[in-house]
Amino acid sequence: MPTAKWNGTIIAQSDNTQIVEGNHYFPRTAVHTEYLKASDTTSHCPWKGSASYYSVEVDGKTNDDAAWYYAVPSDRAAHIKDHIAFWKGVDVSDA
Repeated sequence: MPTAKWNGTIIAQSDNTQIVEGNHYFPRTAVHTEYLKASDTTSHCPWKGSASYYSVEVDGKTNDDAAWYYAVPSDRAAHIKDHIAFWKGVDVSDA
C-alpha cells in the first residue's frame, strides 16, 4: 500500500492513489492532516493548474513546502482534485 512517511511518522497511506508524473497523489481523506500546515507558496503547472503547498510538521520538526495539491485543477487533471502529493524528503513507497 502506498505510504508517505517523514521523520519516522506515517503522513498518508492509501491503496487508492493517483500517479501523475511519477508522484503518488493521496486522497485527502487518507492524509493525516494534523501534520500539515498551510504555506503561502504557490506554483503553476501548464497542464494541471495552480498548486498550493503545505509544510509537514512532525515532533517539532518542519519540512517546508513538502506537500502540494491543486485546489482547482484543470479539466485534464480533474482526477487529482482533493488529493495531496509529497516531496522534499518525504519517503513515498509502496510498502
